[in-house]
Order: sequence, then structure tokens, then C-alpha cells
Amino acid sequence: MDARLPAAGRARGATDVDEQPVGPSRDDMTALVRLRLDIGYDGSDFAGWARQPNQRTVQGVIEEALGRVLRLDPLPVLTVAGRTDAGVHARGQVAHVVVPVAAYSPVSGTLPRRMAGVLPPDVRIWRIGQAPEGFDARFSALSRRYVYRVCDNSVGVDPMRRHEVLWHPRPLDLDRMNAAAALLLGENDFAAYCRRREGATTIRRLLRCDWERDSAGIAVATIEADAFCHSMVRALVGALLAVGDRRRPIDWPAKVLAAGLRDSSVQVLSAHGLSLEEVTYPEAAQMGARAQATRRVRVLGAASPEERHAS
Repeated sequence: MDARLPAAGRARGATDVDEQPVGPSRDDMTALVRLRLDIGYDGSDFAGWARQPNQRTVQGVIEEALGRVLRLDPLPVLTVAGRTDAGVHARGQVAHVVVPVAAYSPVSGTLPRRMAGVLPPDVRIWRIGQAPEGFDARFSALSRRYVYRVCDNSVGVDPMRRHEVLWHPRPLDLDRMNAAAALLLGENDFAAYCRRREGATTIRRLLRCDWERDSAGIAVATIEADAFCHSMVRALVGALLAVGDRRRPIDWPAKVLAAGLRDSSVQVLSAHGLSLEEVTYPEAAQMGARAQATRRVRVLGAASPEERHAS
């Protein structure tokens, strides 16, 4: 049932919605279907992903558009793979939503196009289709991959990229940063790099953390983990920048990690340089088992061999 968004998009307004047949009766709305949505957005003008009163959020905008296209009242509720903060962008965000079959079926082949007609230009739904059995956008995920982009040019960032690239006015040594990043890999308690939340674990498995320069000379950090704590990526990158510009030794970020306490000298960087690039999932038959395993309370070093292999 997946349908790909046309490359050029559409500038039509409510016309697509008005084309939809009269909504189904209440009795026809009892059967439900779970849909997967693949999403991209420019986070500059959003107060983050999660719906908030009197705030413009990605979740709120998409739920309202989906409710309008499918003629649902109350509005559908999205579950997302990663609840990005205010200003954070996404190219590969994933969410799921449960809606009545009777509302979805008549527009199943054209829903992304219809959504393009009512969404603002800073949000796109690339694909919408029926999710595999057991799929949960948050708990079925194997990993999330973010990138953080930094310009260390002494005169600043290309104005055309100022909303996605951080300017760091000191030259960066990426070899030093990669050496420091390698010491952070694996399963650890990242409390030193997280903003704690009541009842939430700070144990995470960092799968990848490395730097390279793109064709424009921008320093790009790629950071992948099974999951992330609040502000974890921006704090890790902040610590690595201090190594890259030689304010701190190579082993300093690892020492901060081992201490297990927030260190006020670790700068949590601006959100605008950060983008969620990809969320990975297991094979369709393993979606439910992965979701069940992820919901367990995590204890450092206690993951089963099966969970370690899946991650």
C-alpha cells in the first residue's frame, strides 16, 4: 500500500480533500489499521516534535493534516521513533498511527499526495503504508542515526546553510575527535551526557560515532545508537568539539562518561545543527519481538545475546 511522494510535490490546497467521498458511517469505523509514516521536516520553526498547548509542533501539524484528509474526529495520535527537540531537523523520521480501515482504504493509494496538499512546506510525508504486524515506530526500532554539521571556517557558515550548520570559530582536528569518539562506543551509562528524566534509564548502546568532512569542508558527525537520551547527541558533540579545537585532551570525553555525572564544562550545542537521518528496523517477522524486548527496563551489561545481536 506504500505510495511515494512525487518529486515536485503539489501546491494544491484543500482540493484533494474535497475529492474524497463522503465519510463512512460510525458502524464502519470499528475496524482499524496501523500505518507507518516516513517523515522529513525542517525543525527551525517548530517547538519540537511533541504536541504542546499553544505551540507549533511537528506532531500537531501532521495530526491535524491527517485528521483533515481522513475526516477523523477526534484527531489521530502519532507514535514517533524519536521525539526531536525544538529546532532539530529530520530526513528519516518514522511514526505510526492507528486509523479506521474505512477512512484509509478509499485514499490508500493517494494519501501522501493528499497530505502534500494540506501540509506546510517545512513538513513532508514521503511514504504512508500499512505497517507489518507488531510494528511500533518507537519500540521496534533497532537504531537511530543522527548527523551534526559544524563549519569551522573562520569567516562563518554559508548563509544558505545557516539553519542546518553550526558555526564553530576555531579550527577542528578531526583525527583527534575520532580518537576521542572511539573511546565512547559500546553499551554505557550516558548519564553524564543526558538530561535525566524521572524513571528513565540512561543506559544506551553507542554503535557509531565518527567525523568526516563533506565536499564543502563541513565537519559532519555521524552518531548512531540503539536509542538516545534527551540532549545526548548535542552534549557528545559539544565534548568532542572541545577535543577538536585542543581545549581538552583526547581522553577527556571518556573520563566525563566514566564519572557518570553531568559536567557543566560540557557544552550542549544548539539544536539547529542536528538532523535525524535514519531509523532502522528488523525484518517484518521480528517487529513484535523487538518491541517487547525494548520495553524491558535496561540494566547495564544485562542485555541478552539475542538483544545484542538485534542491536
